[in-house]
Amino acid sequence: MSIGPVSSDWFKNMALLTISAHFPKLDSANSQISGGDFFQSILQAVLLEKESSNLPQTQLLNGSFLAGTSPILANIKDYSHLLDTNRSLEFSGSSLDKLNSTLKGKLSNLGEQFIEAGRKYNINPNLLASIAMHETGNGTSRAAHEKNNIAGMMGKNGLRRYDSIEESIFDMARNLSQNYLAKGLDTIAKIGAKYAPVGADNDPTGLNNHWVKGVNNFFGSFL
Repeated sequence: MSIGPVSSDWFKNMALLTISAHFPKLDSANSQISGGDFFQSILQAVLLEKESSNLPQTQLLNGSFLAGTSPILANIKDYSHLLDTNRSLEFSGSSLDKLNSTLKGKLSNLGEQFIEAGRKYNINPNLLASIAMHETGNGTSRAAHEKNNIAGMMGKNGLRRYDSIEESIFDMARNLSQNYLAKGLDTIAKIGAKYAPVGADNDPTGLNNHWVKGVNNFFGSFL
């Protein structure tokens, strides 16, 4: 299921949400926020607001969970569900320039490989990139540098070793396509429950608790 163009109200509402929740000291017309920090903070603000609510899911989706939090937030709609449920994880066009400007470290300038892997296995290249960015700290992890493993893929003896980052990208795409999307796991939350299950024996420090939110944040940054 695809999502249509985002209206100007979305940006207005999200700007108000971010400024009120994360930049309370911005009281000058000349104050500036860098583009990357601004939009990343928007996504984080939405997700944190959603996580903090104990209201039923039906109320979360219609925006009523914001009511009563502040005079500004009470009039802001909730668009956080767009980060997951309304965006197709199947292959769609991705901006090569956006990918290459976002990917860093061992992932640098590999946007074309993410797009080609997505096309081959019918999976959204932005999702592939988002998982790789989360798993590697955007190309900085030891697994990425020492084993060319950018997706946390496991083998018989622990983390798999690849001959190249490109090989790891295509193997991740194959795995996600065959063992996740093909089996009906069509949202980041559903994928995360299997890909990085909370409480797994091989996750003693609880990093899996942050997988869905982290991947969602990166995925949202490609909007």
